[in-house]
Amino acid sequence: MDLEKYVASIPGFPKEGIIFRDVTPMLQDAEAFKESVNQLAGFVKDEDVDVVVGPESRGFIFGCPVALELNAGFVPVRKPGKLPREVVSCKYDLEYGSNEIQMHKDSIKKGQKVFIVDDLLATGGTVEAAIKLVEEMGGEVVGLAFVIELVDLKAKERLEAKGYKVYSILQY
Repeated sequence: MDLEKYVASIPGFPKEGIIFRDVTPMLQDAEAFKESVNQLAGFVKDEDVDVVVGPESRGFIFGCPVALELNAGFVPVRKPGKLPREVVSCKYDLEYGSNEIQMHKDSIKKGQKVFIVDDLLATGGTVEAAIKLVEEMGGEVVGLAFVIELVDLKAKERLEAKGYKVYSILQY
């Protein structure tokens, strides 16, 4: 299935010079959504994944069904002020700004195998912050998977150079 035809390219969003890759058409089509989840989950089919981590907000959308497919739990990564219990946090830079993410302090247990899923790999800031939090809590990152990778930004190469397994369905 050609999943690329389910991605809308929006020039000038969220600011001039950016082409936003919108995955909502993929979500609106049952077959395309199912195929994307199957491909993401298939990347770690030989791993014994305990937990799927998904950054807010599209990481939730793809991460939850991937977790179900892998018979694993799901841990949300949120923006500050969204989680009700004690959190760990990490600040990071984005392609066009900066941000901070948080996870519940008890969301990852020491030794758990963690698969991080998100919709987009751009500069890698979000996923690197999530990796940092997972590893600080004692989790082992067994894979990173994305629906879309912006190849010119070379985040995949940087992550692989650090020893992480990285997969993306589509490359732009």
